[in-house]
Amino acid sequence: MTGARLSASGLSVVLGGRTVVDTVSLDLRPGEVTAIIGPNGAGKSTLLTALAGLRRPQAGTIALGDKALAELPDRIRAQRIGYLPQTPEIAWAVDVETLVGLGRSPWRGAFSGDLGSEDRAIVARAMAETNLEAFAKRNALTLSGGERARALMARALAGEPEWLLADEPLTGLDPGHQFDACALLRRIADEGRGVAITLHDLALAGRFADRVVVLAGGRIVTDAAPADALTADLLAEVYGVDATVTRDGAGLAIAMHGRTPSAGDHG
Repeated sequence: MTGARLSASGLSVVLGGRTVVDTVSLDLRPGEVTAIIGPNGAGKSTLLTALAGLRRPQAGTIALGDKALAELPDRIRAQRIGYLPQTPEIAWAVDVETLVGLGRSPWRGAFSGDLGSEDRAIVARAMAETNLEAFAKRNALTLSGGERARALMARALAGEPEWLLADEPLTGLDPGHQFDACALLRRIADEGRGVAITLHDLALAGRFADRVVVLAGGRIVTDAAPADALTADLLAEVYGVDATVTRDGAGLAIAMHGRTPSAGDHG
């Protein structure tokens, strides 16, 4: 599967009278993992929801390939773009397998009944990719935070979208499952699909992303390969921290040493 480019031009989003995303232009490419980073309040989550077609911008355009995102029917958009929110909720006491199966909804009619054999195979694969086979019949409401994060990732994967947009998908995962999730996102991109995620963990962004987009104050500060985006000077400018950035066999290693003397509160 090869996805289309997902692009934004002159994108601005205003929330509560404040411009949260400010004239952002961005061209995301399939086959890559793009990490969107920045301090709290930088506009990362808002940008991601706009790119998913879930928040209407006040200015600018978003396109999926040669189609304006706003012109796509909701069901087609949901088939092509999977979105995983930062604080997803599980509203019903269903088992995990049923929860993951909801990811097939964009491909099925409203009254299509039980999943077919192909749908069940896709759900089983999504659960295997997220190490959830042993939880298939577990009540989803009883899952721990990390287990819930994996189940909701599996639900997004079950939709087999061209693009996976995930807001802090590693939150709540222990280090082992964080690395598993990053490896899974890497495999999705290697299949030709597109992945864009927001992250606070700069070290993981440096090791697993092909590209890092740094936001501050709703604007893009830099958009480059990790080695060019995650520099000590940029971390001091954007985060107000002293850091040492080195390369090793696994990618970039980032050590934080403390606040810079002139660091303010980025919010």
